[in-house]
Amino acid sequence: MARKDSRNTKGRIVDAAWELFYEQGYEQTTIDEIVERSETSKGSFYHYFDGKDALLSSLSYLFDKKYEELKDIIDPEMNSYEKLLYLNHELFLMIENRVSLDLLARLFSTQLTTVGEKHLLDHNRTYFRILRQYIIEGQKRGQLRSDFSVNEIMKAYAMYERAILYDWCLCNGEYSLYQYSDKMLPMFLDNFKA
Repeated sequence: MARKDSRNTKGRIVDAAWELFYEQGYEQTTIDEIVERSETSKGSFYHYFDGKDALLSSLSYLFDKKYEELKDIIDPEMNSYEKLLYLNHELFLMIENRVSLDLLARLFSTQLTTVGEKHLLDHNRTYFRILRQYIIEGQKRGQLRSDFSVNEIMKAYAMYERAILYDWCLCNGEYSLYQYSDKMLPMFLDNFKA
């Protein structure tokens, strides 16, 4: 039970921080405001994070939380190809509406300069576990090509998503992230259809 409580505390801190970052900007948000919004304590904050900058890498936690929600509501009758399209649509819609361009750009920047663990590439994340599950399922059902390994398809899909997100940041959000991906991802994924 203590482990679940600690995940809830960390999750509340992360959720509160990202809400505040989106509402008032990263620079304008203080640790005190994050603690107050999350209904935790400064001690809890510093137990999980060295400071506000350490929260930047927690954006992947926010993405994974969204994937957990989607996993629970996705139609099990959808084929794997449709599931991958659905996951991308819903995640990119959430990013466009809840994550500022500045923060997304900071995340990519920190991941490029980080020595050691890079959260976006951590294959233990919910993101990669769900992708792996749907790709394996798709290959078993004959929906996705089996002449590519699960890891090859998973890596290509993840690279596609990072590339679109990076471009969206470079273009300063001049187009709708999820609408553009809704057009482009099917063409990309067609290469892996059985």
